[in-house]
Amino acid sequence: MEMTPIQCQQARLARDTRYDGLFFTAVKTTGIYCRSICPAPAPKEKNVEYFPTAVAAANAGYRPCLRCRPDSAPGSPAWLGKNATLNRALRLIDEGALTEQPLTHLADRLGITERYLRQLFVDEVGLSPKSYSLYQQCLLAKKLLHDTCLPVTDVAMACGFNSIRRFNDCFKQQFFLTPSQIRKQQKVTADAGKGIALSLAYRPPYNWAYLHQFFASRLIPGLEWLDEQSYGRTFQYDECVGRFTATHHEEKSSFRVEIYLTDLKYLPRVIKTIRRCLDLDADSSLIEQQLQQAMNGEELDMAGVRLPGIWSPFEAGIRAILGQQVSVKAARNLVGRFVAFNPNNANDYCYFPAPEQVSQFDLDLLGMPQRRRETLWQFSAFAVDNPLDDGKSLLALPGIGPWTVDYLRMRGLSDPDIFLVSDLGVKKALAMIPEPIDDSLAAPWRSYLTLYLWSTLS
Repeated sequence: MEMTPIQCQQARLARDTRYDGLFFTAVKTTGIYCRSICPAPAPKEKNVEYFPTAVAAANAGYRPCLRCRPDSAPGSPAWLGKNATLNRALRLIDEGALTEQPLTHLADRLGITERYLRQLFVDEVGLSPKSYSLYQQCLLAKKLLHDTCLPVTDVAMACGFNSIRRFNDCFKQQFFLTPSQIRKQQKVTADAGKGIALSLAYRPPYNWAYLHQFFASRLIPGLEWLDEQSYGRTFQYDECVGRFTATHHEEKSSFRVEIYLTDLKYLPRVIKTIRRCLDLDADSSLIEQQLQQAMNGEELDMAGVRLPGIWSPFEAGIRAILGQQVSVKAARNLVGRFVAFNPNNANDYCYFPAPEQVSQFDLDLLGMPQRRRETLWQFSAFAVDNPLDDGKSLLALPGIGPWTVDYLRMRGLSDPDIFLVSDLGVKKALAMIPEPIDDSLAAPWRSYLTLYLWSTLS
C-alpha cells in the first residue's frame, strides 16, 4: 500500500489502528521512530519523516520508541508483489535461513547467484540480506525482552545469536541501547523457558467469527483445539516438539499467544508461522476494496476476511490430497486417521507426521482408492528432499492436479492470489450470483475471493 506524506500525516494524527504497521514515523529532533498509533504527543510535521518499514527507519539512523514499541506492530507488506524471488528470500530469512546457513546456501535454495541476491536486496530493501536478517533478529529479541521472562541468554539463543557478546554488540548497534536497558524489571523464574507468552498485533477489522467457524469445521482433535476466543495446535520440527494457544482480544487488536517448545532456536519460525496461519499481517480494508470490484461493486456481507493457514506446505498438501472429491467432513475424518498413524503421539497431544514417516504407514487402513494412497506416498517421498513451493514440479507427480497445488499454495504457503475456480464450492457459489464476476479484478488478493465465495454457502 503506497501512502503519500499527506495520508501518513492524517493517519498518525488520527492514530488510526487500520494503518498500524503500514508506515513508521521518525522524528528528526529526537532520533526516534514510532508506530502510527504512538500515544506520545504528536510532533510537528516539519520534524517528521515517514518510512514504509521499521528496517528502513533503522537504516536511516533512527532508534525504536520504547513507548509504542515498533517491534510489536503488525507486519508491513511493503515489499510484497515486487519480486517473487525477493518474497521467497524474505520468507526464508524470517524463518531463520541466515542464522543457520551462510548466504551462499540461501542463494542456492533460490536458484540464483549470491551476487544477484545481494543486488536484489540493495535495490528493493535498501540493505544487504545479512543486515536485514540481523535487524529482524534484534526486533524479535526486543519483543521477547519486553514481553517475556526469558533470561537474556535464552533470548539471544532463541534469536539466532551463538554468543551473548555478539548479541549485546549487535543489539546496541541496531538500537543504541543494551538488552538490559530494554528488559523490564521483573523476576526471572527457573522454568521461564518452558512457556512463552507474548502479544501479536493485527490491523482491524478482523473477522474472528469466520476464522473460528472455518477452523471448527476442519478441526483434528489432539492436533488442534478451539474454544470461543482461542485456537491452538501442536507442531514439530526435527527433534523439537511444541504447541501454542492464541487467544483473541478484539479490544486490543491482538492475540495473546502462549507457546511451549522444547528447543528455543525454533521460536522465530514458530512466531512467523503463527502470524501466517492467523493472517495477522493482512490489510483487510485494501483487500475488501479489490473484492468489491470483483463482485460487481456489491457491498460485501463479511468484513475483516482473513486467510486461515495450515502449519506447513506438507500438511496442506496431505490435507488437499485427502480432500480430493470428498466433502469437508469426510476429508477431516481421513486427516484424523492419517494423524493417528504418527508413533510420536502421546497423552492428549497428536502431531502431524513428517514426510519421512509416511513410508512406514499402512495407508490401506484409510479405506481409500489405491491410486490415492500411491499419491500420498509419492508426494511424501518428494517432500523429503524437495521444497514444496514449485508448482510445476508438484504437477509432475501422479495424482497431483491444479486444484491440489493451488490449495497447497493458498493455505500452506498463504499465497494471497489463488482463485480455486475448479473447486466445487466455488462453482456452487458462482452459480448463485446473478451476474458473472471478473476474478482478475480481485488480484492480487484472489485467495480472499475464494474464501468469500465459500462463506456465501454457509
